[in-house]
Amino acid sequence: MKEILFELDPSLPASLQAQLREKVVNAILSRALQPGERLPSTRSMARHLNIARNTVTLAYQALADDGYLVSHPRSGYIVNEDAPANPLGFMETEREPKDKIEWGHRIHRDTGNMRVIRKPLNWREFEFPFVYGQADFKLFSHSEWRDCARQALGARDFGALAGDFGYSDDPMLVNYIASHSLPQRGIYKVPEHVLVTLGAQNALYLVAELMIRQDTVVGLENPSYPDIRNIVSKRTNRIEYFDVDNDGLILDEEKLARCNLVFVTPSHQCPTTVTMPVDRRKKLLELAEKHDFIVIEDDYEFEMNFLAPPSPALKSMDEKARVVYIGSFSKSLFPGLRLGYLAGPDALIEEARRLRHLMFRHPPGHSQRTAAYFMALGHYSSQMRKLKKTFTERHETMANALAAHGIINLSRSVFGGTSFWVRGPETLDADKLGKRLADRSVLIEPGTPFFGDEPPPLNYFRIAYSSIGQDKIERGIEIIAEEIARMT
Repeated sequence: MKEILFELDPSLPASLQAQLREKVVNAILSRALQPGERLPSTRSMARHLNIARNTVTLAYQALADDGYLVSHPRSGYIVNEDAPANPLGFMETEREPKDKIEWGHRIHRDTGNMRVIRKPLNWREFEFPFVYGQADFKLFSHSEWRDCARQALGARDFGALAGDFGYSDDPMLVNYIASHSLPQRGIYKVPEHVLVTLGAQNALYLVAELMIRQDTVVGLENPSYPDIRNIVSKRTNRIEYFDVDNDGLILDEEKLARCNLVFVTPSHQCPTTVTMPVDRRKKLLELAEKHDFIVIEDDYEFEMNFLAPPSPALKSMDEKARVVYIGSFSKSLFPGLRLGYLAGPDALIEEARRLRHLMFRHPPGHSQRTAAYFMALGHYSSQMRKLKKTFTERHETMANALAAHGIINLSRSVFGGTSFWVRGPETLDADKLGKRLADRSVLIEPGTPFFGDEPPPLNYFRIAYSSIGQDKIERGIEIIAEEIARMT
């Protein structure tokens, strides 16, 4: 047996047992281990890897349960004759074709020119990760989530969640959204008018795909969530940009009159965090009725209300059915869950349901049921209380640090959130600042992707406190201030 196949790395997130199983499976699939070949004994393998013998035994037993190995009383473990394998061989490399195909003219949509937010996969390795949208897993209820996942895999639930939902969703999750999540925002919808999506972005994509043509005029906040601009710009170039002040989207009636759709984040504007007051919301709805346009409300982060109670959703004030509502669990649970929801009129939800069916049918049943149990058993409410308490302290610490170092904080969040929107000196290039800070183990988000302007302003950036410990905030802000001073 080749020793290189069985070198384990204790620093990796995967357990040593899981790593060993993966190495053996790869060796079998590649035919480095042949059918009928005997593996080293558990004792010798444990001695070679310098790990507990029980770890090797459990790994071997699990592989035998999966059909990769067979246990013989006197011979130990051997590779199963019926074990799956890669017939081309593990080390087979792709050969260069003689006649290359020109793929450019065969791909009918170019996505290479999008301005997007870059989130390093290794952000946890940075000492000061002011990264928005990532979770501090020290605050998450791992054991409760595991219990809910096990319950979802139990005999009572497994038959339902393991099947094909077709056009439907997990009724337990949909009922929770309709009876708890939406009423918290002042919205009352029957479950049939709720569609579960793979995060809020999937909901935005479905709405755009169904409602935007080349001649559709779309209104966007400026600055705004970069990917809604990217989604819209791939369907129409008729975009009206609306500036944002301390009360959110500025209601320019002349521009609004030209729009067919307007995308807004009224409760927690992205990225400035400002909240649209009730009077402006009412005026927006009046103008929507007067000029016959539809409003798409992205109500992200509404649960993060630790400064004051959140204002009711724009949809709750909608008496003319002109608002389509989008929510998400990504910020309140964890982003990798990828669960959101869309609430709107029956005709739109049915079309979105059919379109989703063509794309991926439905979100995974196990994820839906686990989330439903997590909420129904009270873990979600407990999680929110923990986050609010922690974020209150981090918010205060970061606000004080920004003020102490003379960094201009433009955030005007009424009820909370997880980030600050910052304006640097006019001569600052935040993209270059981000690169310099990364060399000092500090991560920020340069603001250029948020703007629709060409060229975009360079002196804005976003810093979040959801992913960084409170004890790191002050020193991290100090480093940011030092680099800004050096650059300007």
